[in-house]
Amino acid sequence: MTVMKTKHLLFIFAFQLIIPVSFSQISEERISGSWTGLIRESASEIRLVFNISVSPSDTLIATLDIPGQAVEGLKLGKVIVNDTLFFIDAPLLKGNYSGTFSNDTLVKGLWKQGGKDYNVDLSKLAVPYVIKRPQEPKPPFAYKSEDITFRNIKENFDLAGTITIPEGQGPFPAVILITGSGSQDRDETIFNHKPFFVISDFLTRNGIAVLRFDDRGTGSSKGNKVNATSEMLAGDTESALMYLMTRPEIDTKTIGLAGHSEGGLIAAIAASENNNVSFVISLAGTGVSGYDINLKQIEDLSIASGIDTAILNKNLKVQKQLISMLMAEPDQKKLFKEAIEWYGAELASQGVTPDKRKEEMTAFAKAISTANNAWFRYFLATNPKTFWQKVKCPVLALNGEKDLQVNYTMNLNGIREGLRQGGNKKVTTKSLPGLNHLFQHCSTGLPSEYGSIEETFSPEVLEIMVEWVNETVKKNK
Repeated sequence: MTVMKTKHLLFIFAFQLIIPVSFSQISEERISGSWTGLIRESASEIRLVFNISVSPSDTLIATLDIPGQAVEGLKLGKVIVNDTLFFIDAPLLKGNYSGTFSNDTLVKGLWKQGGKDYNVDLSKLAVPYVIKRPQEPKPPFAYKSEDITFRNIKENFDLAGTITIPEGQGPFPAVILITGSGSQDRDETIFNHKPFFVISDFLTRNGIAVLRFDDRGTGSSKGNKVNATSEMLAGDTESALMYLMTRPEIDTKTIGLAGHSEGGLIAAIAASENNNVSFVISLAGTGVSGYDINLKQIEDLSIASGIDTAILNKNLKVQKQLISMLMAEPDQKKLFKEAIEWYGAELASQGVTPDKRKEEMTAFAKAISTANNAWFRYFLATNPKTFWQKVKCPVLALNGEKDLQVNYTMNLNGIREGLRQGGNKKVTTKSLPGLNHLFQHCSTGLPSEYGSIEETFSPEVLEIMVEWVNETVKKNK
């Protein structure tokens, strides 16, 4: 149900004690090390890396890495390895791997989870598997970097972040980076990518100061994000703006906002209320209501995943009903009860078996728990156009054409229409072929690709941002 940065996880992650099991007839050299393979389902791929070692008591222990989901060192259960069997149990994942050796470096077998079997062949790696993030900046940096705190005076708590300032004579134009939905750190870390770190490094090396900060209640920031709506989060952005205006290195007449995903909506809210915002960059931001975004997202993700049309239509029916109930009933306890009763009756009318009904009800209850909050209700009901209509400063709106979470056509059109309805003609909108929601070059656009792609953020988009900011700053002077 998470709308903006949904992480479609195949696994339910949990920890358990290591249960070592003695092995026989297999040399330590042959079995010890990392074994990797891919789960393939429709257009998705998920890499598994099993790390096997031998304890001092001559028993096997195993951990699991899932690089694309930022999972490292997940402790597994029973391990059995001999001449004919390669077995690793993961009971709290409700899964296991079972295979046989084809040779010393190849195992052919099945990963079983959630009632499904996946053909997964494991190859032994010569060296440990390393996640490559070639764009992540490394010191020494050609600019000043300072960890800072600033205060949200209205709600009375401190936010923590990092300001990067170009070398040389200021004052400099500045950009405040605004994260998308969920609890994000100042680098907007996702699947071992740090897009805001990459963006701030590039902008600052090109003469633009950048402030990025941890979301309230995340990292070193105080405050509570529970039930905080996008409008409340805009107050955090305005607090960052007020802080920058106290810094002598910053040109207070050229401070802009750059928001990713929900951050684009937050940027619009803040800019609609504060004339000190000099420009706005929307990165996969929203131009239509959360209701429309949510349903379009489900449709696009389902089609790209190869989900059957009948199942898609069923899922859309359930989603529309749940959204309608969420928007109509603000009382969380009452909503949960009503939704469970409705879905139970729906399944009964379909003649679903008791076991399947239990499984479906459990999944539905989890979905309700995720969506049943003030933030999601606000997101569903809010039309961003009402804020874009009030934004008078220059706007650059960018969306990837393979973005399956925030559809580029409907949202760029919405942003453009809202600005023009308010009389703002200083707008540039661009759709970017081949880029996903994180502005990575991709194959399918599915979130399952995010972690496996080495690129963190499109270099072309970085260049577009710098060029546009420099042109906008010149016009403002």
